[in-house]
Amino acid sequence: MNEVLIIGGGLAGSEAAWQLARRGCRVKLFDMKPHKFSPAHESEQLAELVCSNSLRSADPHSAVGLLKDEMRTLDSLIIKSADQTAVPAGRALAVDRELFARTITATLANHPLVTIVREEITTLPENKNGFTILATGPLTSEPLAQSLAEFTGISRLYFYDAIAPILHTESLDLEIIYQKSRYDDGPGDYLNCPLGEADYLHFINSLNTARYAPLRNFEEVKYFEGCLPIEVMSSRGVDTLRYGPMKPVGLENPHTGELPHAVVQLRKENRQGTLYNMVGFQTKLTHGEQMRIFRRLPGLERAEFARFGSIHRNTFICAPEVLLPTLQSKKNPALLVAGQLSGVEGYVESAAMGLLAGINTARLRHNQEPLSPPQHTALGALCAHLIDSDPSHFQPSNVNFGLFPAWEKKVAKRHRGQIRAERSRAALREWVELHRI
Repeated sequence: MNEVLIIGGGLAGSEAAWQLARRGCRVKLFDMKPHKFSPAHESEQLAELVCSNSLRSADPHSAVGLLKDEMRTLDSLIIKSADQTAVPAGRALAVDRELFARTITATLANHPLVTIVREEITTLPENKNGFTILATGPLTSEPLAQSLAEFTGISRLYFYDAIAPILHTESLDLEIIYQKSRYDDGPGDYLNCPLGEADYLHFINSLNTARYAPLRNFEEVKYFEGCLPIEVMSSRGVDTLRYGPMKPVGLENPHTGELPHAVVQLRKENRQGTLYNMVGFQTKLTHGEQMRIFRRLPGLERAEFARFGSIHRNTFICAPEVLLPTLQSKKNPALLVAGQLSGVEGYVESAAMGLLAGINTARLRHNQEPLSPPQHTALGALCAHLIDSDPSHFQPSNVNFGLFPAWEKKVAKRHRGQIRAERSRAALREWVELHRI
């Protein structure tokens, strides 16, 4: 039996390999680490999380929570591993990123139908007698990105994404910082650095006059609106951050009983609680400026950085022009594209496209028709975004209820999440049973 080739061992490639293997298909999974690392990767493990350690909301009535539930129904390796390696994060699903990656790597390495090859692929393979899944992600290496651009006949698209700093817990001043999750009863899972108005205004001024990591002079900056650097948000208005990641609502300071003017939230990065992530503080500040500016925040005066924030290029294709609803290439249906490279944004969404690519490749391998999920599911809504968007204005997207079909009748806003979730689960169950997925 010919092996299915998967290029890229991130979330999407790992999920695709698992879905194929559990359906009896042999897989050869290529990952260029440890021989070569992208600018944002540093671990030899598969499924490395390079940005936040959060897979976002665990609320089953939210769009991303619903997507997770659909993936659980389809035996997702990524979600199963996340559940197994979760750390406290309030209403979010966050993981111990090292344990998470080790769990996934070990699962695939020990599967008899999966072969992991540590080798960089620089051109799209022909694989004339089989199928290939391209899942190299937003940090696709330059040679392979160029090969993909030549294959699609479309100029490569890209935007810039920034990652947030991680701090050592022992360096935090816990006499100033307090523990509380927004709206939750009890102490909560987040640490909070309270800012008065003067502190906040000084912070904004520092951001607006700081030095940033330089970009190459021939590269155009295209930020993803859902993950803007804090300095870009700050430049849009003095109160932008107070209504964004530094929103103080629901975070009264138990030391004073008052609501701070603004708050910097810190989320636990690992189970041991030795590291905390600065929530929403993705940045392209130089390392020196990060130390100077962030150490002026209340409670972070002696902060030690386990990882500085940084900026990197994200690569994606223009899916409406390139892909079929099954994630197959229009030009070569034996090539499927998965993960963020396909035009979705976010950990869960990337893994979801890997899941669908794996299922469809297995079906093709067994001479069955590939499938597109029902429109009323979160999986189907993401696929519809990829296929039905206007190509001239296509941008990557997280899953959200705005991608779902419009309501047929008026539904009260407070009930929409629950009703969508019920409809989605029913549609997914019917789809799974009908096609014996």
